[in-house]
Amino acid sequence: MAMNFEQARTNMVENQVRPWEVLDGRVLDMLGRVRREDFVAPEHRQLAFADLCLPLGHGEVMMKPVLEGRVLQALDLKASDRVLEIGTGSGFLTACLAGLAAEVVSIDIHADFTATAGQRLASAGVTNAQLHTGEAVRGWQPDGQFDAIVATGAVAETPARWLGWLKPGGRLLVIRGESPAQQAMLITHEGEGRQREENLFETDLPYLAHAAPSSRFVF
Repeated sequence: MAMNFEQARTNMVENQVRPWEVLDGRVLDMLGRVRREDFVAPEHRQLAFADLCLPLGHGEVMMKPVLEGRVLQALDLKASDRVLEIGTGSGFLTACLAGLAAEVVSIDIHADFTATAGQRLASAGVTNAQLHTGEAVRGWQPDGQFDAIVATGAVAETPARWLGWLKPGGRLLVIRGESPAQQAMLITHEGEGRQREENLFETDLPYLAHAAPSSRFVF
């Protein structure tokens, strides 16, 4: 029997995402409208709405739907916001961000991710997302600042250069710490070099390139 993707998407929103304290109507609506099954590999379409991380290649994963919902809600995006996504991955979160904000700039270190996500976003009719291939922890430098930044991979420590990419009042969401007990942190730029940090929830994701903890030697 063919899978009913529309029903599966509704079930994902109502039975997974909403119970995990995602109550923002705009976020729930976006997760219910973007066709998640079109942003996964063909062999994973039947698993597109499952409560698990899906492999993308290069040791990367697509976040669980509940995590995507919590991330989108925490960013509290306005329709006028300019957003930076560090780690394009499948392009699904990019599409959701683009539906909630005015402009999305997304960067990924893997050129094949950028190319595939670009095709998927074009097929979905997303026209306000710019994709770049580059390394954001040490190398790539954006043009201008952002109202919100989200990193879709983990970091051992928040790169200081990212804080300089935020406008005053801007929000940076990072998954920070040591696996398997990383913390989702929302960092708000309060102006004049001040930041406010809020610990949101615990999770575990693969590290971004050049962002893993330093190796420790045990004698």
